[in-house]
Amino acid sequence: MTMTKSKSPAPDGLPLKETSDIVEQLRISLAETIITQMKAQNFHWNVTGMSFGSLHELFEKIYKDHFKATDHLAERVRALGASVDGRYATFLETSEVVETKGPMSAKQMVEAMAADQRMLSSTFRELADIADQHDDLVTNDMAIDRAGTHDKFAWMLAAHLDG
Repeated sequence: MTMTKSKSPAPDGLPLKETSDIVEQLRISLAETIITQMKAQNFHWNVTGMSFGSLHELFEKIYKDHFKATDHLAERVRALGASVDGRYATFLETSEVVETKGPMSAKQMVEAMAADQRMLSSTFRELADIADQHDDLVTNDMAIDRAGTHDKFAWMLAAHLDG
């Protein structure tokens, strides 16, 4: 018995119809990661105060992590047969993470970055759910790993607010 698919498969073997939902959430995840990466780098450059050393280092760790993640996310979109619009304007339109305005205190930076990390964790959990629904184990695994990373960053940032 020969089975035929109504749609051509994406490069990884998933039907194109199924990958469109995954690609859309990957694009959101990418946009939010890039906006947060730039915010972390901005905070790294501008943090001051008694916690300068530890926050300067933590913000650097976050932006370097997010920079690496963006490449993996964009490559996954490409592996699923879609294109990536790499313009910041597109990322700003797509992302629920928003840029900050004006100078901020170290505490405000930490609060903003912790909220962004929680949002990213939620975004990646949604990606994991969508990928799971379509049996896309590769994207699901990537999303679960990223959610854990963002949970850890949120916890580390929140620790700076205690006391």
